[in-house]
Amino acid sequence: MSHSAALPNHLAVIMDGNGRWAKQRQRPRTLGHRAGARAVRTIVEYCLKRGIPALTLFAFSSENWNRPEDEVGALMRLFLRVLESEVEELTRQQVHLRFIGDRSRFPEGIRARMGAAEAIRLPSPKLTLTLAAGYGGRADLAQAARRLAERVQAGTLRPDQIDEATLGEAMSLADLPPPDLFIRTGGEHRISNFLLWQLAYTELWFTDVLWPDLDDALLDTAIADFAGRERRFGLISEQLPTPALEAR
Repeated sequence: MSHSAALPNHLAVIMDGNGRWAKQRQRPRTLGHRAGARAVRTIVEYCLKRGIPALTLFAFSSENWNRPEDEVGALMRLFLRVLESEVEELTRQQVHLRFIGDRSRFPEGIRARMGAAEAIRLPSPKLTLTLAAGYGGRADLAQAARRLAERVQAGTLRPDQIDEATLGEAMSLADLPPPDLFIRTGGEHRISNFLLWQLAYTELWFTDVLWPDLDDALLDTAIADFAGRERRFGLISEQLPTPALEAR
């Protein structure tokens, strides 16, 4: 089945606004995070329905460890509960789940669940769902540089062989196409250290809607906006292939 050019091959999302959603309702922030977990189901089911093959969600940044201890603890409990309750259903729906980021500060129980979820092999997944957890874009770049430095030290790579391609191959998500569309909910207009390398030519779309209020109509709006954009990748319009040529 050919993939429509009007749809992204890879959607990347910052899920922002859980705490404000709860505050508007005079409820604890943890309730907002639980509501946010339900919105994850909404976007996963949307990608499955529309045939979007890759989805990467910013679940927990490396900076989030600096939040109040009780909120981090509640997030960890929620993370574990979601991993325990959702993995079986994701597998049934042919969704391959994986994680990027530094896991070393996560509790052992969560690390074990992450590893078990990633170990589930699907012959032809309908969706690759990546959760960025303990992730930071700068740390991703530093880790890639470290990997290449180790190869140079081992004598399997010369410094003059390091170019954008070799660095890209050492980054997280190297086996997926770069994100075509980035969505951030919650009204902030920045990428907050998320996929700094991978978002170089990604179309950015921002909305004031808070993450727990995400629905199919909002995603339809984002996809329609994406479909109307001309993606030139540094070229001019006249250099782009026409749809007639692409179809041949």
